[in-house]
Amino acid sequence: MLALLAGVYLALRRHNGFSSDVIPPVALRRWTAAFLVMAALSHVWWYVLGIYWLTDDRLVRNIVAVTLDHVLLVPLVIALLLRMLQDRRRRLWPWVLTQVPIALSAAVGIIMHDAFYGFDLPTYWQVVVMALFLLYYIRALLQYGRWLHDNYADLEHKEVWQSLLFVIALFVIYETYFTNPGEMAREYLSQFFTIAIVAFLVWRVENLQQLDDSEECADEAPSEDQLVDDQPVSDDDPDATETASKNSFLTFTIPTNIGVLLSKHCEGAKLYLQHDLTLAQLSERIGTNRTYLSSYLAQQGITYNSYINGLRIDHFEHLFLKAVASDHPFTAKQLAYKCGFSSYSTFATAFKLFKGQSVTAWMKENTPPREEA
Repeated sequence: MLALLAGVYLALRRHNGFSSDVIPPVALRRWTAAFLVMAALSHVWWYVLGIYWLTDDRLVRNIVAVTLDHVLLVPLVIALLLRMLQDRRRRLWPWVLTQVPIALSAAVGIIMHDAFYGFDLPTYWQVVVMALFLLYYIRALLQYGRWLHDNYADLEHKEVWQSLLFVIALFVIYETYFTNPGEMAREYLSQFFTIAIVAFLVWRVENLQQLDDSEECADEAPSEDQLVDDQPVSDDDPDATETASKNSFLTFTIPTNIGVLLSKHCEGAKLYLQHDLTLAQLSERIGTNRTYLSSYLAQQGITYNSYINGLRIDHFEHLFLKAVASDHPFTAKQLAYKCGFSSYSTFATAFKLFKGQSVTAWMKENTPPREEA
């Protein structure tokens, strides 16, 4: 009932009921709703098979019910986990095909009335599939993390590292469930895990931000039109710039004036103070495309995230010293927000990364002692 209610909530409610400022991905919401509703329906087919159909043949009944659990629930879990990663669309059909051997083995088990082909072999195969998916998902999460750092300054409501823990937990739960000989302790443990899964999925879906440019990969090669249209234009020699732009499609040469453009339009204009400034927005403001800008930052040995947050940390230091000198009341949270950070936790993490110490420790070191009256 909990899974059913959660699935209906995600399917029918258009707006986020937990974080009003977060707009979750629609596709993820639908896949998660489908999984939760299907999880509830799995109890229905177990009940129907046990009470009204195949009541005289327990082996066949269980093979059919377990196979339905395999081939319907596992692909849905994989689908919603892949939809949490918004850097690219990852194919689902190869993982759907991995369920075909399970269905075939179950059919053989039913025909031969053999528990090995009906239960054991599909379970072993599913363990292999889940292990392979776990390895694949770890790699995908690493790619996604790099993509986020290359395209976004604020990572709050975007990262999904918790999903890796979720995948590992599912693997453990699967083993607990399918190796259960009927012990009540494991039955109650399964119910506890179910509640935890439903709660996690609803929380994750409601707190994951939809990324507008999620269809584009950071490492995607630019088209010829992009290279011609988005190349920074020089006021001194427009014809030479146009020629260089066309030639750069063949050589993919990063324009030499990106550093100057960043200094003028981002650092000088304090564009980095804009909340949730993305690589795409910055590249548009300085008159280039995101591929050139991303490549330029990579040449400097930094990510977009570290570039923007580095500027914000420097600005925080400037505001802090100014506030201390003028003896104006302030809080670190207020200053962090003025520097472009959306939350204090994000700021504190970035600050420790850049300064090597906590915000509190740094502020204490840089606050001059008050003179006694």
